[in-house]
Amino acid sequence: MNLIIFGATGMVGKQLVKQALYMGHHVKAYGRNVFTENLPEHKELELTQGALFDEKQVFKAIKGCDAVLSALGGSFDGTDVTRSLGMKNIVAQMQKANVKRIIGIGNLGILNVSATDNTLIMDQPEFKPEYIPVSLEHFKAYNFLKASALDWTFVGSPDIIDAEVTGNYTTNADYPPFKNKFRINSGDLAMFMLKEMTANEYLQHRVGISN
Repeated sequence: MNLIIFGATGMVGKQLVKQALYMGHHVKAYGRNVFTENLPEHKELELTQGALFDEKQVFKAIKGCDAVLSALGGSFDGTDVTRSLGMKNIVAQMQKANVKRIIGIGNLGILNVSATDNTLIMDQPEFKPEYIPVSLEHFKAYNFLKASALDWTFVGSPDIIDAEVTGNYTTNADYPPFKNKFRINSGDLAMFMLKEMTANEYLQHRVGISN
């Protein structure tokens, strides 16, 4: 498959690049710093330098791809709109380019509390206040996906640990897994995203995940 990865130079993004190449995909890594972040040299890796908010550049990069993987990051204080407005532009350009499949990363706060409680985790009194601004950003990104006609999946990730693949993780649609350790290895998160790209088990769903 021809894949494009936004946020390819981040912790999860680098895992996505590495694993996607190992699986035999053609990978396009998009971002401002793709030439300075020591991404692996590979005949199937295409480095595309560009701005996330530039409509023409993003459209050109997405056109002809089979699927989009988004691992957008940024600050946690609410002043960085990369996650929300970046997703808004990605969604718009995907629709224009007629590319349907996208898997993105949010955080735990955008999930429901449980199967019987549709309250968002970030709206719970015990939710850490310092995570509310970034959770709101992720929730805006989720709503851009939800309002689209795309085949989307959005992962409500707990704390991401910079660690390799174990293959030992559990998932759930729309709320956290029953056995929740509140952490996930970056390698396992990338593995899930790449598998879900073709498994399509969670189309139009948020996903809770944990090691």
